[in-house]
Amino acid sequence: MNVTSPTSEPDDAYWQRPDPAAEPLGRPEPDEPQQRAEPPYPGPPRTDPPAPHWRPPTIAHPPPPRALPGQDIDALDEAEGSARTVTYGIGLVAGAVAIILMCLLCARVFF
Repeated sequence: MNVTSPTSEPDDAYWQRPDPAAEPLGRPEPDEPQQRAEPPYPGPPRTDPPAPHWRPPTIAHPPPPRALPGQDIDALDEAEGSARTVTYGIGLVAGAVAIILMCLLCARVFF
């Protein structure tokens, strides 16, 4: 693949910006922007104010929140510990089964 400039100019000269002092390339000078006869956008129209009693009635004094039941921290810790033990046990059994299956499959391939 040949990646060179399409002209005989050296290296990066083809990709550099033209010299601002160079003569123009025959392009016409840009025209002055035309002034619009319309006035600029004045914005959206004004809206009527809402009626004074447009909101639904609200309850001024809601009842106080109920008290939450007490928590037995020791029972929660014991439940979390037993759940962790069950999770680790299931993981160990699944890992052992996976290792046994891998050994059987590899033994079948090699022997």
